[in-house]
Amino acid sequence: MPEDSSATRLAVEQSPLPGFVETLLATRSELLASRNDAGHWTGFLATSALSTATAVCALALQDPRRHRDAITRGLDWLASNAGADGGFGDTVLSKSNINTTALCYAAFGFAGTTGKDYSSTEARCAGWLRNACGGAIDPSTLARTILAFYGDDRTFSTPILTLLTLAGRLGERRLAFAHVPQLPFELAAFPRRWFKFLRLQVVSYALPALIAIGQDRHHHRPTRNPGMRLLRNLTRRRTLRLLEHIQPENGGYLEAIPLVSFVTANCSAMGLQDHRVVSRCVDFIYSLQRGDGGWPIDTNLATWATTLSCNALAVNHGLEEVLDTDRVVDWLLGQQFQKVHPFTDTPPGGFSWTDLPGAVPDADDTPGALLALAELAPSDPRVHRAATAAVRWLLGLQNADGGIPTFCKGWGALPFDQSAADISAHTLAAWARWHPLLPKRLRRR
Repeated sequence: MPEDSSATRLAVEQSPLPGFVETLLATRSELLASRNDAGHWTGFLATSALSTATAVCALALQDPRRHRDAITRGLDWLASNAGADGGFGDTVLSKSNINTTALCYAAFGFAGTTGKDYSSTEARCAGWLRNACGGAIDPSTLARTILAFYGDDRTFSTPILTLLTLAGRLGERRLAFAHVPQLPFELAAFPRRWFKFLRLQVVSYALPALIAIGQDRHHHRPTRNPGMRLLRNLTRRRTLRLLEHIQPENGGYLEAIPLVSFVTANCSAMGLQDHRVVSRCVDFIYSLQRGDGGWPIDTNLATWATTLSCNALAVNHGLEEVLDTDRVVDWLLGQQFQKVHPFTDTPPGGFSWTDLPGAVPDADDTPGALLALAELAPSDPRVHRAATAAVRWLLGLQNADGGIPTFCKGWGALPFDQSAADISAHTLAAWARWHPLLPKRLRRR
């Protein structure tokens, strides 16, 4: 198949920019060449200091002897990729930030399990944190700085403080847990439809962390309130069963190493190292460690990469000129969820960012898929049915304020569950593209 068309050339040949046509065609050729053998795109995520740090902590808490080699390789990667300022960013090209640097500081707390000396890197990491905290990293100051950075959202501040506690960075473990907010894991025992009324301090996608971290904190430092202590004791088994129920077959919650690592670390720290959930988590962690010793933040963004590529290639020419559209359509239709999702309890019809078992439908990838399907085969009856279901799914996600959240409708006021301008705009673009083709009743809605 040709890699460019006369329509494309006609659209750009009159550009006043020198070399524009050549650059555009070269870019398109590179994009087409990056497809996998199945004819769509998988993509590649950078190795992440944040993921590597959390994975090291998880493996060290689950079984440091068994995982010594993996832990050492992870710490070696961190030591080789520290920033010039001693801190760590989200990628090796990112500026140092407090969340990733704090997690790396926790990871180096387990360096003793390897027999290697990382004291120089650890000292520089501590120095960066000391500057970020105003000159001191005593437990109270470090905890207060991290909590202030995230405000009311406990989705990430609590996991960071928990790993710092488990690594011994905040003092003796039981006393150190006083710096960790108690997540209300007992609320996960209630029906999911109640969650929007319970004002959870984590967002919808963090349910596994809510359960594992909340239980670990309660295990080490239970509340003094006898009624609440009894309730939490009574709901431990039920919420652990839920943790197992929502775990995908490959063990990878959201295909995300940090989330999987938080579950592994906290379950292990309260004596559940051999629990089925933890075993599957460990298998997932091992499956994603790279040859360089580090871990990516997520497995891949195959659906996202494919829909973006289709939408880009569709500009000024037909996709059938450059793609085997039948194969891409078949694959993309296979990514639409056909059942209520056990993780977020959302109805069928949505799309996720990946084709892997940990995928969860979201309101950014679903519009992306709708726009790509409209370019690929809008007259195909299968595509029309899929688009109708996806439009309904997005309508069902709309919040009372008119906007669209990422995962779940109306969980609360925290990021990812609030309406978002970019996601709402993406949804509007998809609705507008399909509106003339929808059934009359759905168009009115």
